[in-house]
Amino acid sequence: MPSLIDLLRGRLATLLPSELRAEELVKLLLPHRHSMLLTQRRATLIVNRVRLLAFLFAVLTPIWGLVDLMVFPYPLWLSLVTFRLLACAAFACLLLLHRPNGSLYGAYRAVACLFAIPTLFYIASHTLLGGYQLTELSAVAAAGYAFLPLLLMAGLAIFPLTLLENAVLASALLLAQAVAAYLSWATLDWPSFAAVFWLALLIAGVTALASLSQLAFMIVLVRQAIRDPLTGTFARASGQEILQLQWDTSRRHDTGLAVALLDLDHFKAINHRFGHEAGDAVLREFGRHLLATLRSTDSVLRWGGEAFVIIMPDTDMDQARLVLDRMVRRGLGGRPDGTPLTASIGLAERCRDFTESSAELMALADRRMHLAKASGRNRLCTGGEDGTAGTALAEPPSHA
Repeated sequence: MPSLIDLLRGRLATLLPSELRAEELVKLLLPHRHSMLLTQRRATLIVNRVRLLAFLFAVLTPIWGLVDLMVFPYPLWLSLVTFRLLACAAFACLLLLHRPNGSLYGAYRAVACLFAIPTLFYIASHTLLGGYQLTELSAVAAAGYAFLPLLLMAGLAIFPLTLLENAVLASALLLAQAVAAYLSWATLDWPSFAAVFWLALLIAGVTALASLSQLAFMIVLVRQAIRDPLTGTFARASGQEILQLQWDTSRRHDTGLAVALLDLDHFKAINHRFGHEAGDAVLREFGRHLLATLRSTDSVLRWGGEAFVIIMPDTDMDQARLVLDRMVRRGLGGRPDGTPLTASIGLAERCRDFTESSAELMALADRRMHLAKASGRNRLCTGGEDGTAGTALAEPPSHA
């Protein structure tokens, strides 16, 4: 008989894409395990959806004030309409002031503002309504205010959130509901409050599953879009995004940023002599060596054909040379005939080379790679403007 945990795990698996890898499950729990590109695209999506909801709330919130006007007495409806107009103005400011910039903290601020506005409106209106003796019709309309936390809780389902993020937001909404109950303690209808609170807990569980399902599909789609299917490294288009992001960060904090362009030596001879399948096998092995050897902060991308780029943030020229030397000493893989694979490398660094853009930094690494290749291959070129073409690399270990 399967255990309850196995049954729940099986049910959860049906909500997740089959392409989701086992090692990616932790990304459903914690946001700090996400890649830079996934974080950027998720943050952009979250802010865009916040702005969409802010627009809808800005339009619908004052319209509902007509109902207040018809069912509540004069002092009460005026106060409620005032609260609605203030909430409408806050939603309009949220719509106008928050723009997607790829920052996760910016997305957090946008989501916090989106849910804080109706939460404050709920607490204020709930406290205000508790001080009035309502008629049968107005009591029915007032009961609708009690369901606002349920609407907010259900709204979490449209965001691709991790379990931790969803738990924090849901807990904040439940806490706001408890605060509203405390402020109207003397007049609170406890059975109704308990029923609504229990329903909010159930909705929180459903929205958490919906958010995780969205996030899982997003993880798979982003991985498939940004990775080179042959080598597992980043594809060129996504690599250019990473380079620009790292460039912006390096400029903002005035830190080093090194870029190395590697071109495998005599690779076309492999395809001609052993066939393209053998060439693909060499590229796959080379990609595995790079990903296994380099630091977790470095990014590897396939620039095209047999050319690869290594992006090393917070790294000056000397540190980058040490990283590349260690990488070569451990070996880059082997050719089909058993001889070691070698590469010609051009290295450029933002601060030392005084480059003005990420494109200029990349172009400089490309020129130096061609200098290294022209001067005998299996070399690392860090200059060349003075007529030198860098230094020979250490002989890689035999792959026989």
